[in-house]
Amino acid sequence: MKKITQNVSLADQAYNLLKKAITSAELAPEEELPEERLATDLGISRTPLREALRRLAMEGLIVLQKGRPAIVATFTKEDSLEYMELRRVLEIHNIGKIISKSDEDLLSELKKNLTRQLEAISNNNYHEFIELDREFHLILASRNGNKKFKEMIHQMNTGVNRAFLVLSNTLHVSAYDAYQEHVKLTEALEAKNVSSAKEKMLEHLQNVEKRFLSYFQKEENK
Repeated sequence: MKKITQNVSLADQAYNLLKKAITSAELAPEEELPEERLATDLGISRTPLREALRRLAMEGLIVLQKGRPAIVATFTKEDSLEYMELRRVLEIHNIGKIISKSDEDLLSELKKNLTRQLEAISNNNYHEFIELDREFHLILASRNGNKKFKEMIHQMNTGVNRAFLVLSNTLHVSAYDAYQEHVKLTEALEAKNVSSAKEKMLEHLQNVEKRFLSYFQKEENK
C-alpha cells in the first residue's frame, strides 16, 4: 500500500488508499487492520486514520470492533442480492419524488457524469467507471429532501458497488450496456415522463442484478 505524501486532507487520502486496497483484494475479507501498523504504513498519525476507518465502516467496507482491530468486511452474493432488492424499492420510488425537480442543473450534472462514464470505458478504467456509476445514482438521490432516504440509497449503492469492484476483472463485458441504460434514464427524466423513467430505472436495476449474478457465477466456477 502506498504512503501518503501530502499534508493536506490526510483522512481523505487514507480513506481512498484503504478503499482501493480493499476493493482490489490487496486487503482480504476478515483481514485485521491494526491502527498502529496502518498508521506506519501510510505515514500518518492515528487521528486522520481513525476518521478514514469510520468512513469505510459507514460504507460497509470494514467492521469496527470494540477493543480489537477493525477487520475487512466479508462479501457474499446473498448480501448483494438483498442490497439490490432494497435498491429497486428505494430508487424507483425516488424517481417519482424528484422528477418534478429535473431542472437544467440536475440534467447537466447527470450528463457530465455520463461523459466521464464513457471516457472511463474508453480508457478501460473500470474501477473509475464503477465509482461514476455509483455517483450517477447518488446525484439522483441528492434531489430528494428526505435525508434518511438519501443515506439509505448511499448505503445500498456502496454495498452493491463493492461487489462489482471485487469482480471488476469481468466488468468490461457489460459496462457499455450500463452506460446506455443510464443515458435512456436521463432522457426519460429530461422528458419528465415519470412512468418511462421508473420503467427505465427498473430495467436498469434488473440488468445490474443479472450482470452481478453472471459475474459471481464465473468466479464460483473458477
